[in-house]
Amino acid sequence: MADPLWTSEEIARATGGQANGGFTAGGVSIDTRTLEPGDLFVALAGVRDGHEFVAQALAKGAAGALVSRDVGGPAVKVADTQSALEALGAAARERAGGARRAAVTGSVGKTSTTQAIMAGLTLAGPAHSSVKSYNNHIGVPLTLARMPAATARAVFEVGMNHANEIRPLTRMVRPHVALVTTVGPVHTENFPDGEAGVARAKAEIFEGLEPGGVAVLNADNRWFDVLAAAARAAGAQIRTFGSADGCDARLIDFQAAGGHAVVQARLDGKAMDFPILQTGLHWGLNAMAVLLVLQAMDVDLDKSLAALGSFEPLAGRGAEREVALADGGGFTLIDESYNANPISMASAIATLGARRSQGRRIVALTDMLELGPEAVAFHAGLAEPLAAASIDLVFCAGPLMKSLWDALPSTRRGGYAETAAALASQVAGAVQAGDVVMVKGSNGSKAGLVAEALAALGSAAAGHGEAR
Repeated sequence: MADPLWTSEEIARATGGQANGGFTAGGVSIDTRTLEPGDLFVALAGVRDGHEFVAQALAKGAAGALVSRDVGGPAVKVADTQSALEALGAAARERAGGARRAAVTGSVGKTSTTQAIMAGLTLAGPAHSSVKSYNNHIGVPLTLARMPAATARAVFEVGMNHANEIRPLTRMVRPHVALVTTVGPVHTENFPDGEAGVARAKAEIFEGLEPGGVAVLNADNRWFDVLAAAARAAGAQIRTFGSADGCDARLIDFQAAGGHAVVQARLDGKAMDFPILQTGLHWGLNAMAVLLVLQAMDVDLDKSLAALGSFEPLAGRGAEREVALADGGGFTLIDESYNANPISMASAIATLGARRSQGRRIVALTDMLELGPEAVAFHAGLAEPLAAASIDLVFCAGPLMKSLWDALPSTRRGGYAETAAALASQVAGAVQAGDVVMVKGSNGSKAGLVAEALAALGSAAAGHGEAR
C-alpha cells in the first residue's frame, strides 16, 4: 500500500465519529467498481445506499468503511456520511496547510485546463488534483479527502448546474488562486436570466478565496466585467488573459499543424513562442490561463512551458487517432464526444475548418443538452460556422440536431438519425481513406457511441488483415 493517508483514529477525530476496529487507509473511495485495496470506503446515500456495498468493498480489500449504521468489519460510524466526507476533506486541507490551492471553473474547458495545470504542479513538487470531472458536492470533498499531508500544491475543478452550488464548494477548497475559463450559454435552462445568471453563479468561486488571493479572468469574455467586479469585492488581485493589448497573458497567434500547435504570446510584456500538443483553437487562450495560474502558484516559467509542451488531449476532449480501413488507407478520428455546448461546438468546428486535409472534413454531431428555450436556435445556428469552415459532410443525431439538419444545404448533408446509436453505422459506412472525422456532442446524448463505432473500424481492419 502507498504511504498511509488516514488512520481510523484520525478519521474518527476529523468526523466526530466512533472507530470500530483500528485500520490504516491509503486512499478514499465511494465506488466499489474503482476501489483499490487499502482504501477507505465511504458509504454515501445515492440511487443505491452505499451501505449495501460495504461487505463487497471489504471483500475487495478496503481497509475499512465510513458508515452511519452498524456494519460488519472495521469502520468509523458517523451521523451522516456526506457531512463526514466534507469534514474529512476539511481536515485534509488543514493538515496540508502549507499547500497552495487553485480552483477552476467555467462553462468550457474546466477539466482539460485543470489537468494541464496539474501537469505543471507535478513538475514543481508534491501535487494533487481532481480526477476525471470530480467537481460537484461529492467530488470536491472527495478530492480534498484524498489529498496527502505532504502536498505542496493542489488544483480542484469546481462545477455547477444551478446557482448556489459553487459557493459551498469554493469555501471547502479555500483556494489561493481561482480561474474562470469562460462563461457562455451552458446550463441556461436552469437560469431564468440565461447567461447573466450563469456568470453570477461562476463568480461565486471568488467567495472562497484566501485573503490576498488571485483571480484569473478571461478578458475576451463578454461577462468579464461581472466577474471582475465579484473578484474585486472578494479582495482578489485580478490577472487577465485574452487576445487584446493590456492582458497580463496575451495570445498573439496560434498555428496548428500535424497534431500540435505553436503558440505566440506575451506574458507580462515578455514575448514567447512555445509548442503544445493540442490543435483546438481554444487552447490558445487555455494556455494563457494555465500560465497565469501556475505563475500564481509559484511554478517556474520553464516548468510551466514544459508541462504545456507535453500535455496530451484527454479522452473525449480532442484526442486524435489514426484509424485503418479494411480496404486500405485510413482516416483521422477526432474524439470530442465527452461534452458540447455552443461555445465549444463553434471552436471545434473552426479548428477542423482550419485544418489542412487531403480528404474530406466530416462532423458527426449529437444534441447539446441543458440549453433551455433557445436550444433549437442554438442547434440550427451551427449551420453558419459549418459553412464558414467549409465542412464537407455533416451527420446529425437527436431531436435537437434535427433543427440543424433542416438548416443544412443538401450538399452538406451526410445523414440523420434519431439516436447516436442509429447514426453510428451511417457515419462508419461513409468514411473513406484520407477523411478527417470529428465526433462531438453532450455526454448525455451518447456521442461516444459514434466515436466508438468509428474507432472499431480499425479493429475490424486488423482482423481483416489477419484473416488474409
